[in-house]
Amino acid sequence: MGLFDDEYYGGSGKRRGFSERSPRRGRRRSGGYDANGRRSGGTRAVAFSAILASLLTALLLSGLFAGFVLPRMNTTAISAGANPYDRIVQAAAAVRPAVVSIVSHRTAGDTSPDSAALGSGVIFQKEGGKAYVITNHHVVAGAEELQAVLVDGTSLTAKLVGSDVITDVAVLEISSAKVAAIAQIGDSDTLDLGETVIALGNPLGLGDTLTSGIVSYPKRVMPVSLNEDGVYDWEQQVIQTDAAINEGNSGGALVDLDGRLIGINTMKIASTGVEGIGFAIPINQVMNTAEELLTTGKISRPYLGVYSLDLNNPYAPMDEDQVEELKLPKEVEKGVVVLESLGPAKDAGIQLNDVIVGFDNQSIDSTLMLRKYLYGYKKIGEKMTISYYRDGKKQSATVTLGERPEATQ
Repeated sequence: MGLFDDEYYGGSGKRRGFSERSPRRGRRRSGGYDANGRRSGGTRAVAFSAILASLLTALLLSGLFAGFVLPRMNTTAISAGANPYDRIVQAAAAVRPAVVSIVSHRTAGDTSPDSAALGSGVIFQKEGGKAYVITNHHVVAGAEELQAVLVDGTSLTAKLVGSDVITDVAVLEISSAKVAAIAQIGDSDTLDLGETVIALGNPLGLGDTLTSGIVSYPKRVMPVSLNEDGVYDWEQQVIQTDAAINEGNSGGALVDLDGRLIGINTMKIASTGVEGIGFAIPINQVMNTAEELLTTGKISRPYLGVYSLDLNNPYAPMDEDQVEELKLPKEVEKGVVVLESLGPAKDAGIQLNDVIVGFDNQSIDSTLMLRKYLYGYKKIGEKMTISYYRDGKKQSATVTLGERPEATQ
């Protein structure tokens, strides 16, 4: 992509009352005499009751102090006195054995460095004799052979279970014989701005590398070019962090201070004068995709069957004579120009140079909106009404959505 690097281009507390009673009169002495020659037993009883009440009150207040105030003071004291880097060390130690380096060989049998692409992955499940690794789609795309290298240097053959270009998530299968740990899955929806995180992976082939930073923004929406042609045709929600993410970190772990996996590193902004802007896919989204890949080996989405170009795309503007050939009314300035019609769209009569402007009475201004509507609101097998212009006249057609072929972007 134009902006992005890394081959994608991320007690009850209740007080008791006390009553003082006058001492009984009798022959038995309860004490000595006062200065006036009178017995002091009554005074002593009152004094004793007062002292007892004071002691019980003090004990009650001590209990309240110990139960409510002291824990807060202890927490503050521990937080203030503890080494803030100790938690980073502990979190790294917990997740480090679950992070692997991914080697993607573009040609089967060719193990030379020049033919290999490097990335990272995270072991998230172990079952029977198999273990499963999460990584990025762009790390394994086009690979004929895959290897996962454990933190101790053990190299294992990896098999692609399934991959999804839209979410940029892939799942690999390896032998679990030497797998010592799996990552603990966290909750990316609870991340706070400024929370400390660590990134682990294989940047530039320097495996077993850790960097640290903070959550710069927990829910950033970034444009993505699925075809890597410089045209942004998808949007992805990501975690923005200033933890260093470099080429090879893709597919690696973004972890909180409890050692829980909260994201999969996927991309960074690579531009002169830009530092510390990296992105990770939130783990809640990743796990939804990973579970479906484990079950079916693919992600099923509805398919319309058009290759398109945005009428007003600033990154790939159409020539004036091309726009004139469309014979659009002057008020039509936005829409999706059909470059090729296949499958369901072709069956519904959609042709080259038709300009799609709506689905089901919803305005469609771009290929991004087209995809978001299809994937967000429609299902395979559903019918959908397409509004479009042909030779300057607005028309409509009904299409029955198919299932997106795996090779179709």
